[in-house]
Amino acid sequence: MERLVELSEQEVQIDFQLHCKCRANVHLRSLSTTTPIAFKVQTSSPNKFLVNPPNGLIPPLSYATFQIILKPQTQLPSSFPRSPSDRFLIKTAKFHNSSEVTHMIQSESINSWFNSEQLVTYDLKLKVAYVGVFLLRHAITLSDTDTVKNIIKRQKSVVTDLSLDDSESLVRLATESSNSGKLIELLSQAGLKTIAREKLDNGDVVEESKWVSKGWADLHVAAAFNRMDEISRLIKEACEKGGSLDCRDRDGQTALHVAASKGNVEFVKMLMEGGADMNAKCDEGWTALYTAAVNGDRQTVELLMEMGADPMISAKDGRTAVDIARDKGHKEVVKILEQGEMVLTTARRGEVDNLKQLLKKGANPNYKDQYGLTALHAAAIKGHKHIVSMLIESGMDLECHDKEGHTALHLAVEGGNFETVELLVNRGANINAMSMRGATPIYMAKAMGYDNISHFFLNRGAPSSSLSLSSML
Repeated sequence: MERLVELSEQEVQIDFQLHCKCRANVHLRSLSTTTPIAFKVQTSSPNKFLVNPPNGLIPPLSYATFQIILKPQTQLPSSFPRSPSDRFLIKTAKFHNSSEVTHMIQSESINSWFNSEQLVTYDLKLKVAYVGVFLLRHAITLSDTDTVKNIIKRQKSVVTDLSLDDSESLVRLATESSNSGKLIELLSQAGLKTIAREKLDNGDVVEESKWVSKGWADLHVAAAFNRMDEISRLIKEACEKGGSLDCRDRDGQTALHVAASKGNVEFVKMLMEGGADMNAKCDEGWTALYTAAVNGDRQTVELLMEMGADPMISAKDGRTAVDIARDKGHKEVVKILEQGEMVLTTARRGEVDNLKQLLKKGANPNYKDQYGLTALHAAAIKGHKHIVSMLIESGMDLECHDKEGHTALHLAVEGGNFETVELLVNRGANINAMSMRGATPIYMAKAMGYDNISHFFLNRGAPSSSLSLSSML
């Protein structure tokens, strides 16, 4: 049978702690283009695990998330990181029409539906691995290098995301073990921050040297340690010499990723104004916006959205910035990310009152979609002149470009909306603005046969000559 869904991960990793509930999210993506998919999750250890929700429906080509909850445990797992006895089975089946879905939801649970029907199902197996600092410390105490290596291999962040104090504590523990040399080597190779401190004690040299294993360039270091003068100099040198601000470390991160992860709004702005790629993806597919969303960093998210970062870019696991913000429970960040999308949608639909409310609540009117379109572009092409006027009054740049170099005036011409064209020109839009292919508004008006708009541009001083179609192809 063909696959119905795709798992974002083949192994669920549970950050283990004694006497605490431990949670992990699993993401399913429907591969069906037309039919909703039902899923049901079963566990081999129901006495240990809860699943929320244990079943559900996934619309075509959409995602669903369920959470695996490990009940508080009084003992360590019998085996880790891999647990051969703990696993999950995900049963999936098609719903063939929407009426069946509606009836099923209203009359009985999905679980009963799975149990009562003669279904053809496609089943997925999900393995369990126990990871986290607690188990890493335990393995180091036992001098169990294989387990330490396997935990780090599955969860590199278990080392790299530690605070400096926790890192030093881990090194001391490794030093006291019977296999200290091998353990410290494993921790160092994984990028533990404090290894160099054991060797040096001279300020910045210590701080820089501990990041050598990450493959950082000078720009990464300057962004990480808030060195304003240095980052200004490096950006200036790159601009003068035609160098790049997007050099990568061993994880594929640029300096912008580092600045965003540190929440350094000023540095993020400097890098983007210097020409850094705001949508650059690291090896895991994270952008700077995704990184800020993971951290729940409202200020950095707001800045990146305002400067045009694309919130629709997916990481390797298929999630976007808003998806990860929802999963992490960062409600304010979710609101910011969704508001930008809502501004564009209300402008496209011509919903004046809804747009007023969004702007009143602080929504960012400069949000851009994956094509570089803003609310002003969307309102202009649809001829919603009242929306256009409102957005101009809110301070939107009349000359902002989409990814093809079109201004709002270009798109108002494309939509054949004379009144909107007139409004934009009266408010100061450049009638000679060129797209990336060299098209001016009057060229587009002539090419599309809008004589009234062409005459209007001529009366406002636009040159009568225009490019030939062949010169633009």
